[in-house]
Amino acid sequence: MFEKILVANRGEIAVRIIRACKELNINLSRCIPRLITIPCMCKWLTKPSCIGRSPSHESYLRIDRIISAAEIADVDAIHPGYGFLSENAHFAEVCESCNIRFIGPSPQAMNALEDKAVSRNLAKKAGVQPPPGSDGLVDNEQEALEIVKKIGYPVLIKAVAGGGRKRHACGS
Repeated sequence: MFEKILVANRGEIAVRIIRACKELNINLSRCIPRLITIPCMCKWLTKPSCIGRSPSHESYLRIDRIISAAEIADVDAIHPGYGFLSENAHFAEVCESCNIRFIGPSPQAMNALEDKAVSRNLAKKAGVQPPPGSDGLVDNEQEALEIVKKIGYPVLIKAVAGGGRKRHACGS
């Protein structure tokens, strides 16, 4: 169990994490942008840590500032909440290299699941049946329409990075 956690998020997400930590008697520090204070949350925190200006690109998305806040607050772990850096494998690696636990998936898991086509194959190998969809990348509209005829609507089309051209995976 952790003794002290830095909550690197805001709003309702932060409130839920803070409430859960208080129920578990875990001390908290929370990243806050400059000039923002929320009385109900601040009373639960051992020490709020200022991480910059309010826009998220100047605060909650700044790995260097969050790590600095964590080191100053002397925390065991960082809880990223949802969004922001919660799915950033590089951030999880930086936490690891600074001997701060990242509360979330490992960098290896995030990297493995980054590609939707690879994720579907990993699920199949693990014995988990993914939703109906293409077995790989779909290169053209005709191929996508054939898949849709097999699986039916609704259909979600997801862009897949790579190869210098647009590629997609289809699924429901």
